[in-house]
Amino acid sequence: MNLQVEMEHHRNILIVRLSGELDHHTADHVRMKMDETIQRGLTDHLVLSLKNLQFMDSSGLGVILGRYKLIKAKGGKMAVCDVNPTVYRLLDMSGLFKIMPIYDNEGHALSGLEVVS
Repeated sequence: MNLQVEMEHHRNILIVRLSGELDHHTADHVRMKMDETIQRGLTDHLVLSLKNLQFMDSSGLGVILGRYKLIKAKGGKMAVCDVNPTVYRLLDMSGLFKIMPIYDNEGHALSGLEVVS
């Protein structure tokens, strides 16, 4: 598995940092790990930091959209940040940025989501 997942809570916001490749080989692992953390009840909002994500396919897109629906069902907000050009293109073509904001970095994403908390 060529993917690393790092998670950190900042108040009621879960920050998920992905490094490597989010594809059909790694999507289930990421989905389960994120869902487990979100379901614990300490998470109202989610920031997905993709600074070190080199590749993502449609399976990865499904993971992101599924977590968006989960967070939205809890009344929360989700944002992405630090997206490289290759992954940005996929997210843009999918229409993802029409439903969730994108920020330059984690600090801006946290500030944006804390306004709604």
